[in-house]
Amino acid sequence: MKQIIIIAIIFASINLFSQTEYNKFEERGSITIGVLQGGGSLIGADLEFLLTDYFGFQIGAGMVGFGGGLNYHFKPSIKSSFLSLQYWHQGIGDSFFQSLISSNFVLRFKKLLTAQIGLGIPLERGPAMPNDFKQSPIMLTYAIGFYMPF
Repeated sequence: MKQIIIIAIIFASINLFSQTEYNKFEERGSITIGVLQGGGSLIGADLEFLLTDYFGFQIGAGMVGFGGGLNYHFKPSIKSSFLSLQYWHQGIGDSFFQSLISSNFVLRFKKLLTAQIGLGIPLERGPAMPNDFKQSPIMLTYAIGFYMPF
């Protein structure tokens, strides 16, 4: 009789542990560092947080510039690719070149690498832009970098 009770307790305890669902840490943010990140800076960083499962907000800065954006992820994950509406401010003070608004497709690979391409519309010319510079009404925007979710 003792053996049946011991076997029953063992099976019950195994079954209880097998039904336990461990809480998985869900990554809701990421940092991206790279070329033309952080509002089109030469070298910059962007910090993104998911506001919902699909929508995120990003803000960034770098050498010499800053920017921000609203992102729509294709999957409910910070690691997924997304569409982004971004503001780029390239330069600060006397080195201010231009500001623009851009819509971009951002490709996030499963690990580390990210790249983006899009079209931007210039909003403002800065003192660092030469007077004889002919600015196109639409321009290509792009960036490449490494991202780390957290």
